[in-house]
Amino acid sequence: MAYSSGFSPHPRISYAGAAPTGTGSEAEYLELGLAEHCDPGELADALTRALPEGFPILRAVEASGGPLTERLAASEWTIELPSVAADALPRLAGLLWDAEMVEVSRLTKKGERRFDARQAVVKVWVAQDALHVVLRHTEPLVRPDDVFAALQRLAPQEMAAAGPPRATRLRQGPLVVDTVGDPFEEST
Repeated sequence: MAYSSGFSPHPRISYAGAAPTGTGSEAEYLELGLAEHCDPGELADALTRALPEGFPILRAVEASGGPLTERLAASEWTIELPSVAADALPRLAGLLWDAEMVEVSRLTKKGERRFDARQAVVKVWVAQDALHVVLRHTEPLVRPDDVFAALQRLAPQEMAAAGPPRATRLRQGPLVVDTVGDPFEEST
């Protein structure tokens, strides 16, 4: 691994589009600066052996064509709502999809920030008793907890007893129509 120069050298590592605290993810990417060229497959194997069980490196590729963050334009999430009846999920998905705007707020270091959570929603559907959403990466970044807050505003009665959602990112990459593509495929 390559290190920065200076008084306090640090490993040259960058997490691209890291998942929000409290969510799961099956699509995390990082960029490593290496001190010398090595085979990507061998690097993936060595990293997998060094990581705890359950954290496999699925693929390593050589960097090309600018920062990885520029290729991550959208994410697909599954949002489980454990306290909400499964038969209510299609209605909730429809309410979110049909809304023109849903203002939510988030507390930041600079105070409360209000924004439209609906503008990031590219697609919403129900599968396996969970909501699935494709979210465009916007400024500010709309997270699954913002979608949950939007649902609370749209359907306060159904969401009144809803406990915290369980969100897992399934993919992140370029937005291809209404789905998320592979950030390493040149055709996307």
